[in-house]
Amino acid sequence: MVHEYRDRIYIRKDIILKLSEYGELNQSRLMSYCGLNNIKHKGILDDMVRKGLLAKIEEPWGNKTIMKYRVSEKGREILKEVLEPYETLFPRNEKSDT
Repeated sequence: MVHEYRDRIYIRKDIILKLSEYGELNQSRLMSYCGLNNIKHKGILDDMVRKGLLAKIEEPWGNKTIMKYRVSEKGREILKEVLEPYETLFPRNEKSDT
């Protein structure tokens, strides 16, 4: 089985697109839908929250707290103005020359 490396910019775009599609997802489901590892990629979510691209909602659930995420207005703007044009210029399926 071949595992392809995915640039962080595409990971961010995938996160925003999944959240746009579903509205709001808990952390486990979001990571699963995006094909990400909870431990390895949690920092990307935290960074996106810090930068205002995502809103993080803490919801009590029994004696636990569930983290839910949704796209902020700034996240929608970044998707439209930066991430989509970037992928148009540098499509993922383009094979590298190396």
